[in-house]
Amino acid sequence: MWLAAAAPSLARRLLFLGPPPPPLLLLVFSRSSRRRLHSLGLAAMPEKRPFERLPADVSPINYSLCLKPDLLDFTFEGKLEAAAQVRQATNQIVMNCADIDIITASYAPEGDEEIHATGFNYQNEDEKVTLSFPSTLQTGTGTLKIDFVGELNDKMKGFYRSKYTTPSGEVRYAAVTQFEATDARRAFPCWDEPAIKATFDISLVVPKDRVALSNMNVIDRKPYPDDENLVEVKFARTPVMSTYLVAFVVGEYDFVETRSKDGVCVRVYTPVGKAEQGKFALEVNVLEEDCSNSP
Repeated sequence: MWLAAAAPSLARRLLFLGPPPPPLLLLVFSRSSRRRLHSLGLAAMPEKRPFERLPADVSPINYSLCLKPDLLDFTFEGKLEAAAQVRQATNQIVMNCADIDIITASYAPEGDEEIHATGFNYQNEDEKVTLSFPSTLQTGTGTLKIDFVGELNDKMKGFYRSKYTTPSGEVRYAAVTQFEATDARRAFPCWDEPAIKATFDISLVVPKDRVALSNMNVIDRKPYPDDENLVEVKFARTPVMSTYLVAFVVGEYDFVETRSKDGVCVRVYTPVGKAEQGKFALEVNVLEEDCSNSP
């Protein structure tokens, strides 16, 4: 560890608590010198690619998304049905997509036959995928359907796994999300730019002994037909919002709840056995809710 001052007059005051750092060497490369370095296998760092926004020819109106996470294998299956607006005729749809494998994709113009995508071109560096169709998608509204699979990663971004220990000492995992600023694309193919907004209908297929949470309240919970140990939890439609605001959680939680003066139910979720520790947060949130609705 070392401390240094920039002014020469303070040089005698430098305090070194270890060996000083090596001197800084500044190299300025011309184009010709870059070529020479490249020929020697010492190429300079590549220039950063310029950012390009998604094409504006197709945009989302609503995402209907169903995800089925596997908390043992750390994978998930997904089904997306997106109501979309084709603003300019095209035979391609470009979306954001990262660490996801698309199984099938199709587009059905409103009142017309479904058109199946014939190719998926992944641009991994740009975190995009281009869906190619055999015929032109005409202007108007329609439904984009995509089946896909992904990984509950350990990168703390996108749709990822979070380790916790039960009161009995057993290690388990929850599935949680962190999408801000541009990681919704790791959970489902989407137009993952803040300015491209839509509504969201979220459903989660989860073990029946787990809690499923999302942005909105639960409107339906029913047994999953293919596995008696699973349930499908459906949430109410969100307001129009950006993809980075979407959130969902699958795990084991307790909660405390109360109602505001206007009758709004407010809940605070906590780790199992620690509901009491959520009471202060509950009181603060209810106070905020009451104050925001005061005349």
